[in-house]
Amino acid sequence: MPGFELFGDLEREQVNDVLDNGVLMRYGFDSIRKGHWKAKELEAALEDTFQTKYVQLVSSGTAAVSVALAVAGVGAGDEVIMPTFTFVASFEAIMALGAIPVLVDIDDTLALSPEAVEAAITPKTKAVMVVQMCGSMGDMSVLQAICKKHELLLVEDACQAIGGTYNGKPLGSIGDLGCFSFDFVKTITCGEGGAVITNNKEYYINADHFSDHGHDHIGKDRGAETHPFLGYNFRISELHAAVGLAQVKRLPEFIDIQRKNFNTLRDALSEIPEVTFRTVPEGGEESGAFLNFFLPDLETARNVIEGFKKGGVDACWNYYDNNWHYVRKWEHLKELKSLFPITKEVKEGLKYLETKTFEASDHYIGRNISCLIKLSWTEKEVKERALKMMKIIEKSLKS
Repeated sequence: MPGFELFGDLEREQVNDVLDNGVLMRYGFDSIRKGHWKAKELEAALEDTFQTKYVQLVSSGTAAVSVALAVAGVGAGDEVIMPTFTFVASFEAIMALGAIPVLVDIDDTLALSPEAVEAAITPKTKAVMVVQMCGSMGDMSVLQAICKKHELLLVEDACQAIGGTYNGKPLGSIGDLGCFSFDFVKTITCGEGGAVITNNKEYYINADHFSDHGHDHIGKDRGAETHPFLGYNFRISELHAAVGLAQVKRLPEFIDIQRKNFNTLRDALSEIPEVTFRTVPEGGEESGAFLNFFLPDLETARNVIEGFKKGGVDACWNYYDNNWHYVRKWEHLKELKSLFPITKEVKEGLKYLETKTFEASDHYIGRNISCLIKLSWTEKEVKERALKMMKIIEKSLKS
């Protein structure tokens, strides 16, 4: 991760094919596109990759989450349970629909705590959104059981976890709907883009229409299409889809490299007794996009991060003080800093954030270090990196 590290002839060939054809929009212009349909080709390839019946490409991972929730009927006043450790897009996508994000603690998987989910369910709860952060997963069997018991929608945000599996199924394909991002720093990239996946035909048809202004896409005359319901513009372009089409063909190659580099680093750090690793539920296999490990306390984790910076170990983070990925620094959410007036329902629904604390999440995030696994490292570079990391961690533990 990310796929842009290994751009090559296949990506150039696909993009040039679109430019030579001259049709950059995924819909319409049938008479001049000469049979070129990159978005359709990519959707078909992703159906095979994700072992799912339906894929709808959209403009981003954020759009994917909003579309997934909307097509299943989540909207004004509904509550969506989500984790404290994610990306700000999670609550942005929920609030864009007028729904209320209900943040709950994570556990040592770095994903939703099933106990916290169960405790947060109210009569207004419509969906549970598990975010498969940093290439791994939550306890999906338990979360599925909770959602089934309470008749809730289970949405998987697998934007950072393409290539990971649970009981042999690709992450993203386990819930009622799955969401992916193909932005510039994902394992496979379109530059910008995303996808909604599902086995539910109704949800798919809704996603197909909703993401393109409500167009029904029936017939070959775009101007004559009807609009069964309101929609928005969350389309992907043919240029972006072309890049993704090349990249998805290379996904097995990327995952093999990721996991090899991941295992080299993990094996080295496992020799340090004070280092422990995130829990991967039984039956789960990480994608290898990030190596996540725990240190004894927040102070040690902060010291190690500083040591990494000074020692030339890049792309590693302690998210405790991060304002993109962890609740502690989401002041714009807590204070409802919005360019447009927020509805009374959402204002009332978010009052809990004025006093809510997340001790369990602090416990895990404070001690966690997350390291991006690059595809472009040579075998020598990975081994040298492992030695540097070990020395810096051991020094911090002694100080």
